Amino acid sequence: MARRFLAERFAEWGIPDDYVGRLVVCELVTNAYRHGEGPIVVRVFHDERDGLVVVEVWDGGEGRPMIQPDNYAATSGRGLAMMAELVRAWGVRPLNEGGKVTWAKLR
Repeated sequence: MARRFLAERFAEWGIPDDYVGRLVVCELVTNAYRHGEGPIVVRVFHDERDGLVVVEVWDGGEGRPMIQPDNYAATSGRGLAMMAELVRAWGVRPLNEGGKVTWAKLR
């Protein structure tokens, strides 16, 4: 549903290529589902300062996503590192009511 939501926003805005956006929202939602808590909220908007698209994923968990060191034997844990290479910037900020927002600004 998150990928469809993002694709619909991009179509409304006339952005023809939503490939990176769909990858980003998929990675952030998957991390929130696997490692977060409570409901997950997805928000997609244009940054007023530079017009770039920002994807935010909110969840109630206190843990912060971090890029893991290379482990060639691991079967997971590479998604955030790959996503970081595709976006202009990303980060995490705590919510006053608890939980966090993980965000990524697309190029």
